[in-house]
Amino acid sequence: MEVGRNHLDILQKLVGFPTVSRDSNRELLEYVSDWLSRHGIRSEILWNEDQRKGNLWATIGPPDRPGVILSGHTDVVPVDGQAWSSDPFTLRGSGERVYGRGSADMKGFIAVALALVPELVRRRLQAPVHLAFSYDEEVGCLGVRSLVSKLADMPLKPALCLIGEPTSMQVVIGHKGGRSYRVRVTGSPAHSSLAPRAVNAIDYAAELILFLRDIGLSWEREGPKDADYDVPHSTLSTGLIQGGSAINIIPESCEFVFEFRHLASLDVDALVRWVEEFVRGELEPKMRRIKSGTGIAFTPIYEYPGLDMEPEHPAVTFVKQLVERNDHGKVAFGTEGGLFKSRAGIPAIVCGPGSIAQAHQPDEYVELGQLEACDRFLRRLVDRLESGGLEF
Repeated sequence: MEVGRNHLDILQKLVGFPTVSRDSNRELLEYVSDWLSRHGIRSEILWNEDQRKGNLWATIGPPDRPGVILSGHTDVVPVDGQAWSSDPFTLRGSGERVYGRGSADMKGFIAVALALVPELVRRRLQAPVHLAFSYDEEVGCLGVRSLVSKLADMPLKPALCLIGEPTSMQVVIGHKGGRSYRVRVTGSPAHSSLAPRAVNAIDYAAELILFLRDIGLSWEREGPKDADYDVPHSTLSTGLIQGGSAINIIPESCEFVFEFRHLASLDVDALVRWVEEFVRGELEPKMRRIKSGTGIAFTPIYEYPGLDMEPEHPAVTFVKQLVERNDHGKVAFGTEGGLFKSRAGIPAIVCGPGSIAQAHQPDEYVELGQLEACDRFLRRLVDRLESGGLEF
C-alpha cells in the first residue's frame, strides 16, 4: 500500500533521530521543516533559550477559519539500562509490527500526519489543519507551554486540538493532572545518645510523608471520584527518599520526592496550601523550638493540568464520527491536552495509534494496523474539512 509505505518511511526517519528529552530535537525539526517546505508549507519554530529544542507550528489551509490542531511531542524517554533486541533508534519491522523508540509514543502519529501533507495541500480545505510538534513532554509537558501561550493570544483560535498519544484509536476525553515536589528537611545533628537535643530530619520527613499518605487515603475513601478512570480518585505517593549518614548520628538532612495524580476537578493550589500550612504551622515550630535555622523547603519538579471534556461536547461527537466508534474513555497518564484546553481555551481530545502499554518499554512497537487506522481517521478529517467548516 503506497500510503502505508509513505508513513513508514517517515516513521523510519523520525525514529532515527534520538530525541531523548535530555537531548536536542533540532535535527528532527529541521527534517520536518524541510518536508513541509518541499510541499510549499511555511513552518515556524519557537526555540528554547539555548536553541537546542523547539516547538514547530505550521498551518495548511485558510488561516482565517477555526481549524484543527494535530499535536504530537517529538521527545522520547531514555533507553538506558533497557534490554532491546535491536538498535532502538533504527526502525525494525517484524510481522505486523514495527519496533523502535517512539514508534508508539508518539512518532507513529506524527509520521501519519506528515504523510498526509501532500494530500492536505492538494485539497480545497474550508478550515485549516495546524501541525504542532513539541519538546520535553516526557519531563512534565514543559516545552509546549511557549506554543500554548502563543495560541492563547491568538484572536482566532483553532476549534479543536487532537493529541495523538497512543490510545489504540479510542477517543479519550479526560486524563488526570499531575504535580511533583522535592522536599528537603534540614534538621540539626548530634550523637545518637543525645537525640533529644537534636532535630531528626528523618523523623520530621516521616511525619510529613504520613500526612501526605493520609490525604491520599482520604481521597480513596471519600472522593471525589470519577468512575471513567481505572483508579477513580486522585492519588498521592512518595517515590524517593534519602537521608542520614550513620546509624549513631541524628540525621541533619533528609530529602524525598512526592507526586499526586489528580482529577481535573481537584483544586490543586488549595491542596498545596494545606500541605504548606501543616509544615509552617505544626512541623517547623516544633523543629525550631529545639534548634533555630531548621526547616522544610519545597522545590517544584513538574506540573501539568488535567483534561476533562464533556461527553456531549460537539467536538467529542465529531471525533467519534471520524474514528467510527461511539465509546470514549479517560486515562491516568498525562498529556499536553490539559494545557491546550485550560490555558489556551481550545477543546482537546486524545486519540492516536498504538498502545500506552508499549510506551517507555524495551522493544517498543506499534502495530501496522494501528497506523493504517490512524491514516483512515485523518483522511476522514480531511474530507470533512474540505466539505465544510467546523460546527463547534
